[in-house]
Amino acid sequence: MAIEQGKVKRQEIKMLNRKLLEVTGVLNVESFDSEEFLLETDYGYLRIRGQNLHIKNLSLEQGFVVIEGLINELLYVDANAQGKPKGLWGKMFK
Repeated sequence: MAIEQGKVKRQEIKMLNRKLLEVTGVLNVESFDSEEFLLETDYGYLRIRGQNLHIKNLSLEQGFVVIEGLINELLYVDANAQGKPKGLWGKMFK
């Protein structure tokens, strides 16, 4: 588990019927469009892929995001292997 100055960080991911996704422990929304979100979390970068994705609720102060749409994939990206994952502009200008 990640520990910061004596505090144990916690992340929860809840999905309802592949149509509603709640994620805690979110530090930043790196990039997003209707097919892919890239979230920086306490435990690394989390890539969410699907269709018709959009943010229903976002609070970076509380580290919380709710995404609606058809969720097809959740994947933690190893940022150490290739550096920081590329956002939309990074993909366009390889």
